[in-house]
Amino acid sequence: MAQHSLHDHHAAGHHAAGHHAAGHHAAGLHAGHHGAPDYGRAFAIGIGLNLAYVLVEAALGLVLGSLALLADAGHNLGDVLGLGLSWGAALLSRRRPSQRFTYGLRSSSILAALGNAVILLVVTGGIAWEALWRLAHPVAVAGGTVAWVAALGILVNGATALMFVRGRRDLNLRSAFVHMAADALIAAGVVAAGIAIALTGLAWLDPAVGLAVSAIVVYATWGLIKEAMGLALDAVPAAIDARAVRAHLAALPGVAAIHDLHIWGMSTTETALTCHLVMPGGHPGDAALTRFAHELDERFAIHHATLQIEVADSGDVCALTPEHVV
Repeated sequence: MAQHSLHDHHAAGHHAAGHHAAGHHAAGLHAGHHGAPDYGRAFAIGIGLNLAYVLVEAALGLVLGSLALLADAGHNLGDVLGLGLSWGAALLSRRRPSQRFTYGLRSSSILAALGNAVILLVVTGGIAWEALWRLAHPVAVAGGTVAWVAALGILVNGATALMFVRGRRDLNLRSAFVHMAADALIAAGVVAAGIAIALTGLAWLDPAVGLAVSAIVVYATWGLIKEAMGLALDAVPAAIDARAVRAHLAALPGVAAIHDLHIWGMSTTETALTCHLVMPGGHPGDAALTRFAHELDERFAIHHATLQIEVADSGDVCALTPEHVV
């Protein structure tokens, strides 16, 4: 089966579901998802580099009285926590299903992405508040030193971002990539501010950069938190066109109607689907179900499809037929 991301290796199998009533025949096919690349080494290196940089930057920020450095250190500390969450979620998502957690702990990656974004927003709020106070009460800083420290940040954050660039199709890994890439850009802004302060002596540039950092972080994080919140609420993943999926299922050979269609993210990389297919001509057979699921996988990256067949031979109408019924 085709691969749809750097974390996907698909295997397909099928089974007959236990539901059989009122002339309805249920059958399901599930595409397995395993063997995802391990980013553990990247997480460990990224956390180590950023934690060391945070300590250096925070210490110099306190000594020099630079809000720009403290703002960037606070943001990087949030990223260290975020990288830890993402790493933990990546490990938990590999846990096997159990009787209680029948999908395993795949959705932990969704919670990590959401937590990552929330941490950044909280840290950013504190930075913005302090920046506003500093604009009214400017404090002189050593612009040249600030610029050199921030330049180191470009290297640390840029290198960390590059380690996750290949996993950007995974929201959990993309949150790590976006934060690191944004940090590199922010550090570049701090370098510019430090040089400007050294040349002009304008102390207000430091808190102004702090506010700019806050604005950039909010902008970079908003899309992540919106997407993570949607996945946490079982929304259709942003990369999937639900109307196109519906049209595809309705056009399958022998299908007269469809209903009870649901599409949601099992994790930040895996998508599940359930749907009832009304096929008056009778059950299409396991081979056809396998083909239907393969098509959903290949066209829409829906890895775990469960399809229920209703032959409508008794005159009964499925209780889940109306669109508003869940």
